Amino acid sequence: MKIYNTLTKQIETFTPNEANTVRMYTCGPTVYHYAHIGNLRSYIVEDVLEKGLEYLGYDVLRVMNITDVGHLENDSDDGEDKMLKSAKREHKSAYEIAEFYERAFFEDCAKLNIRKPKVVVPATKHIDTYIEIITRLLDRGFAYKSNGNIYFDISKANNYYQLSGRTQDEQLIGVRETVNEDTNKRHPNDFGLWFTDSKFANQEMKWNSPWGVGYPGWHIECSGLSYKYLGEYLDIHCGGVDNIFPHHTNEIAQSEAFLGHKWCNYWVHVEHLNDKNGKMSKSNGDFITVSTLESKGYNPKAYRLLCLQSHYRKQLIFTYESLDEAQKLYKRIKNKIKKLDRTPDLHDDKVDFYKNNFKDAISNDLNTSLMLTVLFDVLKDDELSDFTKLYLIEDFDKVLSLGLIDDDEEQKIDEATESMILKKIEERNEAKKAKDFATADKIRQELFDDGIRLIDGKDGTTYEMM
Repeated sequence: MKIYNTLTKQIETFTPNEANTVRMYTCGPTVYHYAHIGNLRSYIVEDVLEKGLEYLGYDVLRVMNITDVGHLENDSDDGEDKMLKSAKREHKSAYEIAEFYERAFFEDCAKLNIRKPKVVVPATKHIDTYIEIITRLLDRGFAYKSNGNIYFDISKANNYYQLSGRTQDEQLIGVRETVNEDTNKRHPNDFGLWFTDSKFANQEMKWNSPWGVGYPGWHIECSGLSYKYLGEYLDIHCGGVDNIFPHHTNEIAQSEAFLGHKWCNYWVHVEHLNDKNGKMSKSNGDFITVSTLESKGYNPKAYRLLCLQSHYRKQLIFTYESLDEAQKLYKRIKNKIKKLDRTPDLHDDKVDFYKNNFKDAISNDLNTSLMLTVLFDVLKDDELSDFTKLYLIEDFDKVLSLGLIDDDEEQKIDEATESMILKKIEERNEAKKAKDFATADKIRQELFDDGIRLIDGKDGTTYEMM
């Protein structure tokens, strides 16, 4: 397996710390709103990476965090945090917001055939671990207390800018738009580990600590959860390119200061999905979700196919025209597969040839476009029996996860069930009109638990059987 390593800026042969075992950490969602399809591109790539490693014979332990602690709008601790913003907007507690959008996130993942990692853990579950790490960083002189907050001193970190490739002279005060200087810091790029003196007077999520009642900084959460579930040595850390600085940079600094040795060997980052206006973002209030695609008649797996047609290290420009083409291609592939004869007749002589080609594509810096080419070559090979084609397609789909062998036939429902569903949809619509969002959410969840997924579109609410 060869993979591009952001840390060294080159493609390297992948060698895990333990033979045949991969410890993999992926940054999870901040659950304050629905995930947009730009977010989900990263999770599709990480899903393919995990399954690709398994296809090559590795045992993968993958951990993902759920950022359910109030996520600061910027590093200067001002404005409103995202969780609090959503709680105000939807008249719910921050905990209710986190629970609702975590569930929505994994519903979207299921539609895209993104497998849930073996370990998924909310950041709020391990406050004690963050306190343990911060305490040691203070004891070792890597962190300091200032006006009730605890900060990491980046001047004490080795090769702080190695991952990002930046230099100290290039850095401005703060790291994102609208960021102002936090005068509590010794250096503008020092980062918060724990806040007790916060400008968020209404911060709902707070815990006792040796430094007073407060809450952890964003970066410490991922370091803490990785240490808790994967130990002191990490093989692969994934995320979007926007996580490189400051988030992953700060993770390295605090983790290696805490552990006293190199922490993670390989860093894999996924490029942005852009639309005609640039990078997709929730902040502008206009973003495309999986439900948006469904309401327009698109199969979510067609979007997965669109992502697989592009290399993960290249920016992908999203247009509905490109999605139209991906959906047409997806339907053509499915139709060809449906016509294949399932009579057992396996041509063993070519099975290994195509399997090895598929492995080579995975090993070539996760070249998903080349993986699809191998799939197309199988479909076009007149020397292969239909049964052999089906065998190989099903084998490749363990990684591609496009649902290629599924019939996709809609489940038939009786008249009484359909009447019940329509009645529930009407009750939910009335609850939403009355701003009774708790009841609306409850109805949606009850139907989901019964295998019925609601799809909200501009023309109203429809449903599908799962």
